[in-house]
Amino acid sequence: MKQYVVDAFTDRVFGGNPAAVCVMDEWLPEETMMNITRENNLSETAFCVPENGRYHLRWFTPGGEIDLCGHATLGTAYVILTYVKPELDSVSFDTLSGELIVDRKGELFEMDFPAYDLKPVEVTDAMEEAIGHRPVKAFMGRDLLCVLDDADKVRTLNPDIEKVKALDGLLLQITAAESGEYDCVSRSFAPKLNIVEDPVCGSGHCHIIPYWVEEKGKDSLCAYQASRRGGTLYCRMEGNRIKMSGKAVTYSVAEINY
Repeated sequence: MKQYVVDAFTDRVFGGNPAAVCVMDEWLPEETMMNITRENNLSETAFCVPENGRYHLRWFTPGGEIDLCGHATLGTAYVILTYVKPELDSVSFDTLSGELIVDRKGELFEMDFPAYDLKPVEVTDAMEEAIGHRPVKAFMGRDLLCVLDDADKVRTLNPDIEKVKALDGLLLQITAAESGEYDCVSRSFAPKLNIVEDPVCGSGHCHIIPYWVEEKGKDSLCAYQASRRGGTLYCRMEGNRIKMSGKAVTYSVAEINY
């Protein structure tokens, strides 16, 4: 079986967030897909199968299947529109988060994602101890979103991962306002999924973007994920949906023997 590794939300190899992508004719046993995911040891491996003129897409982390993943969706769309169906400019996926459509627009691949509803939660000492800085605000969606008062704190923070595991939420998203080229900066941590830091988290921005759209009073934002690899996301809100765009490049194409 052919597998592609794509660096998403970047225009250079070794940047952005790597995702493994397997486009298959039929589903493998779930145990096999988990074994492939663990063997890859990337934050996400995407598996998709054509069904009724669309694709059924599933995302797996080394800790199990998840309901939404932005960079692996971008990576899968890039593979289909570059290698599998290059004559197309759009691809539709059926997923655990409903229908997701990705359109090719020049060098960008634009995804249509649902925004998470954010509920304000109390800022706690446990958050401060885990992050190393006290958030000025905190919210809960699927993930815990913590807002800091300084972008440099986000860029340089070194959280206590064991204490992050004890916080509510599937992932920990940390963000602050930025000025100049970017509107906001963020980091994403997912130790509950056996991932210390997610280099660029698309689903995390389904929390981050709704907050900053309301805070800044503008519909379109350029977001930077300040991991070691780094990545750029171009986002705009349309109702309760987020149009999220990024670039992608191929790192490798390989044959899996299983």
